[in-house]
Amino acid sequence: MARRFNVRRQPGFTTIAMICIFFLYLPIATLVVFAFNAGSSLAVWEGFSFQWFVSAWGNAQVQEAALRSVVIAVSAASLATVAATMAALATTRTENYRGLTFKYAIINQPLMVPEIVTAVALLIVFSRIKVWTGYSGLGYLITAHTAFCIPFAYLPIRARLESMDLTLERAAADLYATPWKTFQRVTLPLLWPGILAGFMLAFVISLDDVVITEFVKSGGQETLPTYMLGQLRRIVTPEINAISTAFLALSILSVTAFFFINRKKV
Repeated sequence: MARRFNVRRQPGFTTIAMICIFFLYLPIATLVVFAFNAGSSLAVWEGFSFQWFVSAWGNAQVQEAALRSVVIAVSAASLATVAATMAALATTRTENYRGLTFKYAIINQPLMVPEIVTAVALLIVFSRIKVWTGYSGLGYLITAHTAFCIPFAYLPIRARLESMDLTLERAAADLYATPWKTFQRVTLPLLWPGILAGFMLAFVISLDDVVITEFVKSGGQETLPTYMLGQLRRIVTPEINAISTAFLALSILSVTAFFFINRKKV
């Protein structure tokens, strides 16, 4: 009898995997370690200290960029989650029909197209709008981030809807509940973990976006990632390591929370 194929039992697979993981995470680990360096060197350890975190926390430019990043991320994630929820309801609470797969592809298009292409397209559109209206506020960044984050919020919400038992919604309809009452009292409470997971995922994606922000932003609209990119072009200090470590911790916490929230069963 032929043995079943198991990739984990292939000769050398574990070794190759460990080497890849090592070289993937070694730079990140080095960055985190030197964020706590007492000196200004990025190569020589001079003792343990939190001074670069304190320095970053007290930096007015970092504070301004961080606040702007949070405002954009919260706004974009909220709008993207609302749009993704409506799209998920429209594509799951319906009979299968011709063209439904095409709608899936359109919604998830930003995931398949290189981000630089999306950034250039948004730059062309928004530059014309800026010329016509004269407006150059944060609305463009929020709109751009919203468009890019919709598929990230859509995936967990759609997955949640597809795993939900339709019996409860049908029972509500049998008890003469209107479609709105059914959604409000039955669908939404069951869907809430998926909505929250989609919001958190969209928030993280928007918070650390660089490419789209770099193309769309106007003068004086630095976000924290673009501020860090600008600093890397001038001089690199452990303060950048400290900011990156804080970003890393926030991402890990968000992804962990996303996992446990989305893991909850109906």
